[in-house]
Parts: sequence; structure tokens; C-alpha cells
Amino acid sequence: MELTLIQKITVYALPVIFAITVHEAAHGYAARHFGDMTAAQAGRISLNPLRHIDPVGTILVPLLTLLAGGILFGWAKPVPVNFARLRHPKQDMLWVAAAGPGSNLVMALAWALAYKFSGAFGPYALPLSLMAQAGVTINVVLMVLNLLPLPPLDGGRIAVSLLPHPWAWKFAQIERYGFLILIILLLTGILGKIMGPPIDAVIHFISWLIA
Repeated sequence: MELTLIQKITVYALPVIFAITVHEAAHGYAARHFGDMTAAQAGRISLNPLRHIDPVGTILVPLLTLLAGGILFGWAKPVPVNFARLRHPKQDMLWVAAAGPGSNLVMALAWALAYKFSGAFGPYALPLSLMAQAGVTINVVLMVLNLLPLPPLDGGRIAVSLLPHPWAWKFAQIERYGFLILIILLLTGILGKIMGPPIDAVIHFISWLIA
């Protein structure tokens, strides 16, 4: 089914906002659980999208990538985390970083269930099914993207947590160039080739799980 621009925006808006907002809030909740109150004191442990939306990363960039037909790409204002305040900084960093992609997996499963039962909603079945498909795709893409082992992505922080101290410190230095590397990979099409297989694998797994 070919959607108009307005229909695409309508279908994707809510899933995108939820995916990015809950992802960031999850980092804050995890950080607080492991002893860092930075996000809590900044009022960022919230499901209010207005506290997390970045006008460029949450609205403009996803819209442009949606129109371009490539991998949906975007970000929110990062939740502030002071890893030094965690009770066990190097070990706990893994769980704080993993909380974001983990929340995307949970949301992808929730949207998949919404798709499965969308037929029970009568006249709302079609829009709900389209929104649910978008929700699955967006959350899986964000999960896979954030698990790439590239600082400052969550996968990069997980790698820093797992690597021995000398290697972890050297690897963490990549963070200053991480965003530039990511943009280059996106613009050259390499990012899509890297992410395509794991995205397909996760979507097939979710489809099998709820079948």
C-alpha cells in the first residue's frame, strides 16, 4: 500500500516519538538504579517526549530519511549519565547502556502484538496495523543501530565495559569521532549494509515469536 507524505508522517510520528523517548528514559532509570542521580536531578527520567525531543534529531532527520527511503535514522537529547557516580562504574556502564536498546526490543514486541490483534479494532484495524508495523521497524532499527560497537552509541559503551582496562580506555577515545564516523557510514550506504542482516534477523525472530 503506497502512502502519501501526510499518511507516512501520521503513521510514523507516534512510534518514532515513543521509541526515542522511552529509549532515553530507560537510560535514566537504569542510571538511577545503579547509583547515578544525574538524570533524575535534571528531570530527564520522564516519559514526557518534550523532555527528550531534539528538533533536528527527533523530527527533521527522521523525516528526511523517511522521505529518502533509507534506514530511518534519528536521535533525542542524550540523558546525562555520570558513569563515575555508578556504584561499580565499569560494570554498571554495561547495564545503563543496554537499557536503551532493551527498551526498544520490548516496544518492538508490544507493537508486534498490536499488529497481531489489530483486526479486532474494526474500522481502526488498518491504521493500527500500519502504525504497528512502523513501530516494530523503528524500534528494531534503533536497537540494532545503538548496539553497534561504536562510541558514543550504546554498543560502544557496552564494549568499553567489557574490554580490559587498557583497551577500554583506548577504545573510548574513539567517541570524539564517533558521530562523524556514523554520518559517513550513513551517507555512503555502508551503514545500511551493516545493519540490514541483523535488522532482518530480529524482525523474523519477532514474527516467529508472535505467530
